[in-house]
Amino acid sequence: MKNLIFVYVLLLTVIGCSDGKELLTNNDPSKYQLEENVVWASPEGFDLTLDIYSPVSNRGSYPVLVIFHGGGWLINDNSIMDQMSQYLATNSEYVICNVNYRLLSDQDNSVTLDEIVEDAFGAVIWIKHNISKYKGDNSRIAVTGDSAGAHLSAMIVNSGTNLSSDEEFRNNLSFTPTYLPNGKTAEQASKENVLNVQAAILSYGAFDVYKAGVEGLESSKNPFWLFSRSKARGVFGKEYSPINNPAMYKALSPIYNIPEREEKILPPQLLLVGSEDGLTTPLSVKEYATKLESFGQKTEYWEYANRNHAFLDSGSNLFLGSSFEEDAPQALDKMIDFLDRVFKL
Repeated sequence: MKNLIFVYVLLLTVIGCSDGKELLTNNDPSKYQLEENVVWASPEGFDLTLDIYSPVSNRGSYPVLVIFHGGGWLINDNSIMDQMSQYLATNSEYVICNVNYRLLSDQDNSVTLDEIVEDAFGAVIWIKHNISKYKGDNSRIAVTGDSAGAHLSAMIVNSGTNLSSDEEFRNNLSFTPTYLPNGKTAEQASKENVLNVQAAILSYGAFDVYKAGVEGLESSKNPFWLFSRSKARGVFGKEYSPINNPAMYKALSPIYNIPEREEKILPPQLLLVGSEDGLTTPLSVKEYATKLESFGQKTEYWEYANRNHAFLDSGSNLFLGSSFEEDAPQALDKMIDFLDRVFKL
C-alpha cells in the first residue's frame, strides 16, 4: 500500500523461460490429470471456477490442497497460481484445487470483503462434497494461499464455524457460504464443522484488515484500485469505515479471531515470508505467528532469505529480481515436506 512502484511491478509479470530439465521438474503433465474451469458456484450469475489436478498413480485416494491466489482482493485470478499448482502436482501426490473467487472489483465494483470470505468458505465446502470424483479424500484437506489468499485461508481456519443464514454480515458478523449442499443451512454446516481442515500454509499473508483499513486499504492511494480499473470505496460499502465500524473489520481479520487451544485446536500451520518483503513484512507475519503460539496453537515459521513479496507467482518479475523457476521451488519443497509430515506420507 505504501509504495506505488513496488505494488505496480507486482502486476508486471513476464513469463520466464526454462530449459527442458527445469520444465520437467516444474511441470510434468504425465504425472497428473487436469480438469479446468470447473464451475463450483454462480452467485448472481457470476460463475466461480476451479482447476483440479489429480495424481495419476495407482493409489485409491489422495489428500487435497486448496489454493487461493493473492492480489489485494482486487486483481488476479487463479492463473497466477498455475505454475505453483503444476509444480505441486508434478512433485507430490496431492489433489490440487486452484480456486477462483470474486474480487472487490467484480460485479460492477460491488462485491464486499465478507462475500469474498464466503466464496472461500463455499469453495472448501464444495470441494469436500465433490472431490471424491477426482480421487480426493475429503477427510484430509489443507488450505493455502499467498497474500490475500493467505488471509482467506486463515479465515477458514479461525472463523470457519462462524456461520449464519442471515446474509447481512453487519447484523451478526457471521458468514453465509456461497455454496452449501441442497437442504443444508449455514447453522447445520457450522454444527457439523464442515470447514474443518487438517493443515494450513499461509504465505506472506494479510492478517489485519482493520489496520489495513485505517492505513488506506479503501483509499485511492491504494494502487490496487487503479490497476483493477475500479473506483476506491469501502470494502463493505460507502456507509462503513474502520473508525466507525471497527467490529466489522476485525471480524474479517484473522489476527483478532484466534481461539484459545482449550476452546478449539487449530490445525498445524506453516507461515512463510520473504526476508525482504516490504508489503506484508516479516515483522507482521511474525506477529501473527507469535499470537497463534500465545493461544497455544501449533505453528511453524519460515523466512525465505533475500526474497521479496510474491515469490510464488507464475512467471518472473524483473523489478523484484524474482522468477518462479529460481525462487518458488525451494519454498514449495518446504510446503510439500510440511504436508507430508502432517499427512504422514
